[in-house]
Amino acid sequence: MSLPNQETMQDMPNMTDNNSSSNMEMNMQMSFYWGKHGTVLFSGWPKSGGMYTLALFFVFFLSMAIEILSNQPPIRRGARPASGVTAQAVVYFFRISFVYLVMLAVMSFNGGIFIAAILGHSLGFFLAKFRAVAMANREPSDLEQKV
Repeated sequence: MSLPNQETMQDMPNMTDNNSSSNMEMNMQMSFYWGKHGTVLFSGWPKSGGMYTLALFFVFFLSMAIEILSNQPPIRRGARPASGVTAQAVVYFFRISFVYLVMLAVMSFNGGIFIAAILGHSLGFFLAKFRAVAMANREPSDLEQKV
């Protein structure tokens, strides 16, 4: 099997030419870059430095929420099964939605967005685990006083 040469490649029909008036041209960055110009989640967003900063904070807080929501407490004993499972399913729905939004944002290959996602995941993990360790290290007398 031989590879096509340059002449044969030029003779091949372009698949996007059949309805060029109705097709949108897609130019997507395929390597990491730095800068505020690009597309993050929506076409034409961000357009300015302020919107880019907003995108960074949006991705940061979504990433943080993912980690916090992934460390939800177990269902309490004596709780109705339907209500406990429903609550966890709703939390799971939002967590997975946030995961896919952050994944799509990182696929913009913008270095700032990537770093915001990593920092958000890291801080969210820290906060979630800090809370879990604090709850586990509570004295039994603290729990009895609150009940």
